Amino acid sequence: MNIRKFENTDRDLVLHLLRLNTPAYFSSSEEKDLIYYFDFHADNYYIVESEENIIGSAGFNLSTDGKTAHLSWDIVHPDYQGKRVGSELTRFRIQLIKEIGSVHTLAVRTSQFAYKFYEKFGLILRETVKDYWAEGFDLYQMDCDIDKTI
Repeated sequence: MNIRKFENTDRDLVLHLLRLNTPAYFSSSEEKDLIYYFDFHADNYYIVESEENIIGSAGFNLSTDGKTAHLSWDIVHPDYQGKRVGSELTRFRIQLIKEIGSVHTLAVRTSQFAYKFYEKFGLILRETVKDYWAEGFDLYQMDCDIDKTI
């Protein structure tokens, strides 16, 4: 398994991963949001490869004051879920974030389908909003002190 920076040539393959996870983890309406993310916010987005196949992707973004890092767009191929791909990618990003001296808080906006995954890294559920992403896809806002991540 290899983790590398996202390149624009990866767009279609990551969109394919998103579609493979729709509607289990994402609403079909979120595809346009991912495309927007690629266009304007993918500076810290990463790809997981295995045998030259893209099997996962995820990123992070910093708040304007640099004190909060937001995990973003975690997507793992269904055949590789439960096989530590997401965990390795999350640990990789947390390590990069810890190297940024200004960051104090790690946050994620996710859904009821994935929030338990982030709890394993120390993030704490702070707020839920029903049907936030789309009907049946609730917002689960989570965060924690970066020094308390696992």
